[in-house]
Amino acid sequence: MPPDEVIAPGSVWLVGAGPGDPDLLTRKAERLIAAADIIFHDALVGLAILDLAAGDAERVSVGKRSGRHSKAQPSINAMLVEAALAGKRVVRLKGGDPALFGRAAEELDALRAAGIPARICPGITTASAAAASAGISLSLRGVARRVQFVTAHSRRGAGLDLDWTALADEGATLAIYMGRDAAAEISRSLIDAGLAPATPVLILCNVSLPDERQLRTRLDLLPLATNAFAEGLPTLILIGAAVADPGAARSLPSGSVGLDPLPQAGTRGGADEHRQVPIERARVRSRRLADRGVGFPV
Repeated sequence: MPPDEVIAPGSVWLVGAGPGDPDLLTRKAERLIAAADIIFHDALVGLAILDLAAGDAERVSVGKRSGRHSKAQPSINAMLVEAALAGKRVVRLKGGDPALFGRAAEELDALRAAGIPARICPGITTASAAAASAGISLSLRGVARRVQFVTAHSRRGAGLDLDWTALADEGATLAIYMGRDAAAEISRSLIDAGLAPATPVLILCNVSLPDERQLRTRLDLLPLATNAFAEGLPTLILIGAAVADPGAARSLPSGSVGLDPLPQAGTRGGADEHRQVPIERARVRSRRLADRGVGFPV
């Protein structure tokens, strides 16, 4: 491939689109998107990112949203192979990081079996963006020495096949992707495995976007809080002492959680001013939930 050519014809790049904010794309991801002849993208990749593509680039939505998959994975694999064999420069654009709950291995296996060069461009995973937005650290010396990433997505009607004993670690931060619909099972299973009912929880919806929502609650209230707050939105759940406010995280009292208001993305002026209205609405909503004993105001 010539040094000035970003994507070779007949090759495929699996590109991480990050959590949603175009400013959180890597520079390499932006160049790959702009160079593609065809882009196969997930449902949650927004127009602000897709509009970085060339005007004549073909865009193909392949769904991949919880409960509403527009294409089965074997069909996606076949489409990638077909486009590459036709000599196109192909980008498979995935939310977050392609190698984290993105079924990248299945697509890479299919491409390699067809003799097609395939590479990965990493992206910022949602848990990292969520921690940045909330002004917290996923790890915390003396409190959370380990971070665990888990997906709560399962086949329809099936329970979660997870090692709850390992996940119920008070010395770790647990990041649960696609956990909205499984909130009741998550809460019950972690408490049954020994995690304290008062363990701090942070629920985030539409992470990094102008209408992002944040709500602090506790593990035993997670199902009620999620049902009242998430409303079918893409949701990340963070669990553990490190997600409480910094003072409480360092010396968490037994059976209680001291939680101060979270710093919110978009409260600065300038380019973020357009975020202020939806964030204020989220604040009002979280205060109402707090009045009902479901969460803590942000």
